[in-house]
Amino acid sequence: MENPKAFLEVSRKEAGYRPIHDRIHDFGEVEQTLNTKDRRQQASRCMDCGVPFCHWACPLGNKAPEWNDALCKGDWERAYHLLSSTNPFPEFTGRVCPALCEKACVLNLYNHEPSTNRENEAAITEMAFREGFITLRRPVSNGRSVAVVGAGPAGLAAAQELSQKGYAVTVYEKNENAGGLLRYGIPNFKLNKAIIDRRLRCMETEGIVFQYNKEVNDLTSIAAEYDAVVLATGTPVARDLNVPGRNLSGVHFALEMLSQQNRILAGMEFSKEERITAKGKDVLVIGGGDTGSDCIGTAHRQGAKSVTQIEIMPRPVEGPDDPQNPWPNFPRVFKTTSSHEEGCTRRWNVNTLEFLGENGSLSGVKVQEIDWEANPDGGRPLMVEKGKPEVIKAELVLLAMGFLRPEHAVYPDNVFVCGDAKNGASLVVRAMASGKETALVIDDYIKNKK
Repeated sequence: MENPKAFLEVSRKEAGYRPIHDRIHDFGEVEQTLNTKDRRQQASRCMDCGVPFCHWACPLGNKAPEWNDALCKGDWERAYHLLSSTNPFPEFTGRVCPALCEKACVLNLYNHEPSTNRENEAAITEMAFREGFITLRRPVSNGRSVAVVGAGPAGLAAAQELSQKGYAVTVYEKNENAGGLLRYGIPNFKLNKAIIDRRLRCMETEGIVFQYNKEVNDLTSIAAEYDAVVLATGTPVARDLNVPGRNLSGVHFALEMLSQQNRILAGMEFSKEERITAKGKDVLVIGGGDTGSDCIGTAHRQGAKSVTQIEIMPRPVEGPDDPQNPWPNFPRVFKTTSSHEEGCTRRWNVNTLEFLGENGSLSGVKVQEIDWEANPDGGRPLMVEKGKPEVIKAELVLLAMGFLRPEHAVYPDNVFVCGDAKNGASLVVRAMASGKETALVIDDYIKNKK
């Protein structure tokens, strides 16, 4: 590094978010950017550790010390080539990754001010697109073909890797466009969809063919047409809450609302009866994860009257350290997102008992505060009631409790499952890593078969 003492002399500086009074009125990205001088200075804080735990923690094996070194020296082109050597879509992870690398950073242990890898990643990639550092390459065909079923992050990563190895890749997507949860789950205020479209144009230029509105139901048939098939269909089934009143109008899965809002921003129209909106309503989000947070931010932008979020599990410990999951592992600590900052009543240890309504429409939710006690027989703790049930007023409920892990039939030998479809719902970066890994397995399979 140019200054081996930079981590002692330079404090961590994040770009931060746009002001709340400004950002809640549109769906533009909330995160701001640093100028190039500050960004290079932040990159200089990376210590080039002898044992780089950031590299260990990243599912893609990103070489953060190497591209941070190039960035701090002003060699943006080299920084991008180092970054893209392990990460096919750093413009995605630079926006929506929880930065496992930063939690494992030695500086996080030293003073809880890790290097700003995620923001650096996004800045490097945007500079690469602006300055033309990205070279598109259509490899020589190897005469083999692969079908990818599902155009989410795992499917796109597998398609990219296989295409660069000379395979003719066709991607089948049941929706009208590619991206999976990147497009239809993550709100625009976290990831502008023009970023996805830009990358898709690159992939098409390199020879990848996309077939939209194509739902593949017969894998045996498609497996006979191609040398291999990648099944990257994600986790399409959301976890439901089967309590009385579930069928009342106003109770929806989180992705019903999030995907519809993203489609509206893309120009699609919905009737008044189809429209799921928080405008003028008291909104209750059930589920304390990132999807629930996305619902909160979307509800604010739609004009919600109030937003409450409840979670059945206990409140996480206050950070920055997690005694149950110590460094360099990812700490499970209390988290406040940009959406929470915009206004939200948050409660933990709350169980949902019943959805209440009049004339078929939701008007409130009956809930019960609980505690968790140790199970004398071991295993999962026992839920016990605490106090009396109460009613939370709500005209819109969004269920954000995660997704069910898919079950798979027995497929032909040349069908390979990856991403969330294989491992269950997880992070975008893990889905991408699984897609890349599966592409390498397919390459070995086809070569050995040949």
